Amino acid sequence: MTAGQRRMTGAQMVVQAMKDHGVEHLFGYPGGAVLPIYDVLFQQEDVKHILVRHEQGAGHAAEGYARSTGKPGVMLVTSGPGATNAVTPLQDALMDSIPLVCITGQVPTTLIGSDAFQECDTVGITRPCTKHNWLVKNVEDLARILHEAFYVATSGRPGPVVVDVPKDVQFATGTYTPPEPKQRHESYRVRLEADIERIRTAVSMLEGAKRPVIYSGGGVVNSGPEASRLLRELVELTGFPITSTLMGLGAYPASGRSWLGMLGMHGSYQANLAMHECDVMLCIGARFDDRITGRLDAFSPNSKKIHIDIDPSSINKTVHVELPIIGDVGHVLSDMVRVWKEENCRADGEALTGWWRKIDGWRARNCFAFTQDQKTIMPQYAVQRLYELTKHRETYITTEVGQHQMWAAQFYGFEEPNRWMTSGGLGTMGYGLPAALGVQIAHPDALVIDIAGDASVQMTMQEMSAAVQYGAPIKIFILNNQYMGMVRQWQQLLHGNRLSHSYSEALPDFVKLAAAYGGVGLRCEKPGDLDDAIREMIAVDKPVIFDCCVANLANCFPMIPSGRAHNEMMLPDEATDEAVAAAIDAKGRELV
Repeated sequence: MTAGQRRMTGAQMVVQAMKDHGVEHLFGYPGGAVLPIYDVLFQQEDVKHILVRHEQGAGHAAEGYARSTGKPGVMLVTSGPGATNAVTPLQDALMDSIPLVCITGQVPTTLIGSDAFQECDTVGITRPCTKHNWLVKNVEDLARILHEAFYVATSGRPGPVVVDVPKDVQFATGTYTPPEPKQRHESYRVRLEADIERIRTAVSMLEGAKRPVIYSGGGVVNSGPEASRLLRELVELTGFPITSTLMGLGAYPASGRSWLGMLGMHGSYQANLAMHECDVMLCIGARFDDRITGRLDAFSPNSKKIHIDIDPSSINKTVHVELPIIGDVGHVLSDMVRVWKEENCRADGEALTGWWRKIDGWRARNCFAFTQDQKTIMPQYAVQRLYELTKHRETYITTEVGQHQMWAAQFYGFEEPNRWMTSGGLGTMGYGLPAALGVQIAHPDALVIDIAGDASVQMTMQEMSAAVQYGAPIKIFILNNQYMGMVRQWQQLLHGNRLSHSYSEALPDFVKLAAAYGGVGLRCEKPGDLDDAIREMIAVDKPVIFDCCVANLANCFPMIPSGRAHNEMMLPDEATDEAVAAAIDAKGRELV
């Protein structure tokens, strides 16, 4: 054996690989096909295991852990139903580019294909929802495959991987080789550095732009803190307006003077119209998702598009771009900032002033406007107050999926990357509570809040038990409108107000439910009581379910109906032309 090699069982290899890759926390649920691994976990203390209550919860907790730390999230589940329950978080991680390593148990190799107890074709089932997966048939291959799994999950465009380990391989003894400091994988090479001439061309296009827009995505966050810093520097150098996808929030600060707000189906009026009317678009680490583009044949029809992405398959997949740049966005942004400075580039000041004047006119519509009275809490107001009372703390926000998710994106201002965890691509109801658990395990002293809906949160409510067991004081802030709110909104606006099965007729008493789990339940029904109730929630050092009773029929605007273009947005009544005129008069501006 060479230096560093050791003889050990397959189960020991799994745990040793976790240690060698810096894994501190593991989210899992035991079962027959992984008991050898659990036995090894019991005999060590370096990797701390968090026992969830459902395998889906393990995956989402690992996603929250990964998104908030930049490290891979790791989950361990048994064969059969354990593996199939992991499919939802695997697909969620694939669509949102979250590094996730999933270890699954499998029946012994001699029983594979025999319909043995708790057997399923894990590799076949998870092939479409992972970057790569492996079925390990020989213990001598296990160490190499585990190291490859961590490499594939975290390099390039991050994503989930599965290593399926039969029980006899876990018992077998083989040779463990530690990972090499700089692994080479001939079949998987990631391109980090981009073609410098393409970057020079991009800088030239930006310098000549009259109506530019920077459009950033989750790839900026995934690239690390330096990429976010460079993005901010580029915005300052150019003076260009910037918008972002749902997954990209926080890479540029919400308080920044160039911030247009999020774009897309429920994005800001100014962001969407700027995208529609720009002449040069710089897309950084985003993939032109349908929730961003609206109707493809009407998406930003007169712009020249520059697309920076580490994933070649994302280039020209849905939207044709004039200048593709393949590389890690952090490396590309570094080169772009350097070239801009070296060549003493200057934006067209006169054109940019006119462009900002036009954007200010769109901003005057106050597209997120709502009316708050003294009787009923508006959901927008609830998120607004939550933001004001938590913005000066180390706060991490997760969400479920629905109206509350969009209101959180609209009204909670993110100043830093990695503070916002949400299910963007798959739109997974039930994501937020276990994701909050994962974030809290990673950041035990931080304030972690799941902004939830009364329907979504019930899908993984059992993870409150895990939060109580591990002393994770997550706050579940439910915007309770007694409906599947987004479903109800679409039914009202697009299906003749036929509210088919979207009303929650048998909601639990969330305050009693919290107490039943050993947590704390709070309820607020009046706007005047909201601030004190939020302060009480923050002060409690236990998991909290906060039942915030909000207006039942509030709709989330702006909204681009499915199949419409950016300039066909539906706005709230408060943003009518009359209201806009009053706002413009008050500010002494002209609507361009």
